[in-house]
Amino acid sequence: MGQITNPTGSAHGTIFGFPLRGFGLLSGLLLSFAAGLFTFCAVTCISIFALLGWNQIGHHTVNYADSYLYIGFPASMIVLVVALPFFLTLWIRATVRR
Repeated sequence: MGQITNPTGSAHGTIFGFPLRGFGLLSGLLLSFAAGLFTFCAVTCISIFALLGWNQIGHHTVNYADSYLYIGFPASMIVLVVALPFFLTLWIRATVRR
C-alpha cells in the first residue's frame, strides 16, 4: 500500500528525478555545457554581490570584472571538466549495452 512503483519499470538511477538513461551524444554535450554556463552565471552573480558587500563595508574599491575572470570562469571550467566525462560515460555505457 505504501510502496512507490516506478512507472517505466526500469531500475536505473536518477539524479534529482531525471533518469540517467537515454542520453545521446548531443544531449550529453548540451547538458555538460549548460551545466558549465549555469555555474558561470550563478557563481559570477554571487561573487559580484559579495564584492559589492565588501566595498560597502569600507574596503578598497575592487574591480567587478575580476569576478568573471578569477571566480566565474574557473568555477565553470571545473564543472565542465567534471560534467563532460560523466555524460560521455553515460553515453558510452548506453551505446555498449545496445
